[in-house]
Amino acid sequence: MSPANYDLVVVGGGINGVGVAQAAAAGGYSVLLLEKQAIAAGTSGKSSKLIHGGLRYLESYELGLVAESLRERALLLKLAPELVQLQNFYLPLYESTRRGPTLIRAGLSLYYLLSGLNPDARFATVGRGRWDELHGLRTEGLRAVFRYTDARTDDAQLTRAVMRSAIDLGAELACPAQFTGAQLTPAGYEVSYQTNGREYAVRSRMLINAAGPWVNHVNQLIQPAVSQIPIELVQGTHIEVPGQLGQEFYYVESPRDGRAVFVMPREGRLMIGTTETRYRAHPDKVHALAAEETYLLNVLGHYFPAFSHLRRSDLLDSWAGLRVLPAGEGHAFHRSRETILHRDQPNKPRLISIYGGKLTSYRATAAKLMEQIKPRLPARQQRGDTRRLPLHPD
Repeated sequence: MSPANYDLVVVGGGINGVGVAQAAAAGGYSVLLLEKQAIAAGTSGKSSKLIHGGLRYLESYELGLVAESLRERALLLKLAPELVQLQNFYLPLYESTRRGPTLIRAGLSLYYLLSGLNPDARFATVGRGRWDELHGLRTEGLRAVFRYTDARTDDAQLTRAVMRSAIDLGAELACPAQFTGAQLTPAGYEVSYQTNGREYAVRSRMLINAAGPWVNHVNQLIQPAVSQIPIELVQGTHIEVPGQLGQEFYYVESPRDGRAVFVMPREGRLMIGTTETRYRAHPDKVHALAAEETYLLNVLGHYFPAFSHLRRSDLLDSWAGLRVLPAGEGHAFHRSRETILHRDQPNKPRLISIYGGKLTSYRATAAKLMEQIKPRLPARQQRGDTRRLPLHPD
């Protein structure tokens, strides 16, 4: 039996991979997605569970990224109302906080402006008379509290919903399926994968590497050898502890190093995250580190004294995901978060590798990728528009 033929084979079942599968299927193309473990098994199921514009990216002047994320947030609120909901966030500023009220007000004003003056991006100052309503927030040394709006989600459910949309449009899923290699031919790539102990081969006009932290591991299995971007993996850990703080979500600054940390209620617990720790081991071995768990507990106890007694033995859960950032000097906090679509050939690509990416902007990333590869694909009958396709939970 001759190998099956596809317009695209996508490697990786995280949010970028399923987003490309949905966009390709909506464009009428035949697409097969290979996922070695489960949809959203990696970073896309271990995030901060937020659909946000990236307020902190304003500090590194990534205005385009913030504007795009705010547009995509507004779109997801319409397409997936059961999965993405608006949420108030409270941003307290203390005498010891590195960023003062004037800077924060300017940042929030720019955030609102970049949203296109969307009412969902408005912010306000919380008056001193209401500080006692903020469920145990330390008020000693408190200078100001701002309230702004972003959105929350279940990252794994959202990723699975996009994959179901892709399947409804005709995409195929092989899972669990281990990508074992690809050989370039005049017509595209011959792709090999293994599932249930059996080896399979298919032909594809285009190969999309959406393997996230495994992106360069996948590229090393492709022949002839393809260029790669030097990357740095940065671990982000979250913890869950018993207790509640009402329904408020908080955006606080770590007293130790000024990093942004979220404190959020989740299913009757409190979730705190995230960290930024350089990671040098194999992506399969990522796990929350004791030092990270202690760091997050200290942030929680600093701002909410009622939780200052908690220790690592009190944790209900912890998990870690990996961000893909371009290699470079300096702290990861200041590294670009722009998604890079890297081609194997500048003018006539047969392989595109996705480096980085955000949960919020997966659809925009997929749309850009499809525009790049469309000239390499035959004309097909459009089946849908990802800007209008509804997404539903499990």
